[in-house]
Amino acid sequence: MNNLSLYGWSNKLFQLKQNSSYQHLYHGRVSAVNKTNYEVISEQGLLLCELTGNLLYGRPSFELPCTGDWVIFQPFDEDKGLIVDILPRVHTLYRRKSGTVSDKQAIATHVDKAFIVQSLDANFNVRRIERFMVQILEESIQPILILTKSDLEFNRRKVNQSLAHLYFQMPIFFTTIHIPETLLPVRKSIAQGQTAVFVGSSGVGKSSLINALCGRTVFATSKTSSASGKGRHTSTRREMILMNGSGVLIDTPGVREFGLATDDSDVLTAMFDVSDFAASCRFADCRHVDEPGCAVITAVNNGYLATEAYNSYLKLRRESWHFSASEHEKRKRGRSFSKITEEAKWVKKR
Repeated sequence: MNNLSLYGWSNKLFQLKQNSSYQHLYHGRVSAVNKTNYEVISEQGLLLCELTGNLLYGRPSFELPCTGDWVIFQPFDEDKGLIVDILPRVHTLYRRKSGTVSDKQAIATHVDKAFIVQSLDANFNVRRIERFMVQILEESIQPILILTKSDLEFNRRKVNQSLAHLYFQMPIFFTTIHIPETLLPVRKSIAQGQTAVFVGSSGVGKSSLINALCGRTVFATSKTSSASGKGRHTSTRREMILMNGSGVLIDTPGVREFGLATDDSDVLTAMFDVSDFAASCRFADCRHVDEPGCAVITAVNNGYLATEAYNSYLKLRRESWHFSASEHEKRKRGRSFSKITEEAKWVKKR
C-alpha cells in the first residue's frame, strides 16, 4: 500500500477530483511515460495504464499525461488500468517542442521546485540557465540553481560575477557528490510531499546527484567524455522517485536546446531586473532598444545593468514574442476552422 500524501496528494486535489464524472474511481500519479503506456503510482501499487480513446484522440499532445500528472483510472487485471480522466494541472514546466515554432511539450507537472543543474566545467552556460529560469518562473515554480562538480578547479569569482543578476532570483548551491556536506542544503530544500524536477544538459550530473540525495542507485549514470567534456544521454525518460523521508524527485533527459514556450515577456523584465529601470523610461511603450530617453539603455551604458544580461534579455524577449505570435495565429486558425465547420453543419441541415 502506498501513502499518496507522500507523493503530493492533498485536500485540494481531492476537491478537484470531486468535479470529475469519474470521482468514484481510483486515482494515482504518473511516475513515468513510456511509448505505449503510463506507469501510475496508486494506493494499491504500481500499475501500467493506457488511455481511453477519448483522451488519446480528443486532446492535443501537450495535454496528454506527463510525469507528475494526477489521473483517475479504472483498474483491470492485477497491475493494469485505463486512464479515464486527468486532474487539472498546476505548476507545469513546458518547453518548446523541438523543430517547431509554437508547439509545446509538457516536461513535468504539479511541481513545487525546479533544480537547474549546471556543472562547473565546460558545460557551464549562464545563457542556458536563464532559459530554464524564464520557463520555470512562468509557471510560478521556485527555481534553484545547483552547480555540480565543485571539487574541480574553477574560478569562483568569475562564476559569481556571471551569475550576479540571478542571485536575488533564486538560491544557488555549489555541490559535489564527493563531499556529502555540500548536498545538505539541497536535501533540506525539499520538504515531504513536495515535488522537485531536475533539468539541465547532458553530463552535468543530474542522475548522480539524485542517487547521492537518495543514498542509493536509482538512476543509471555514465562517464563524461574526456575528449569533448560532454555527457551522454543517460536518462532516456522523465521519471519520478520518492526520496526517503522527503519529497518526490523527477529526473529528466539532458537537453542541449531549451526553447521557450512562454508568451509573457513580463517574466523576462522582472528576471533581468529591467523593470526598475523601465519605470523611468520616457515612453510607456518603450522597447528598450534605441528609443530616446530609455532608462534601461542608460543603465547599461553606466554599468548598472550588465551588457551580457541585457543582450540575453533582448534575445529571449524576441523568442517569447515569436512564440506568442505563432501561438495566437495557430489559435486564430483553429477558431476559423471551427467556424467553417459549424457553417458547413448549418448548410447541411438546411
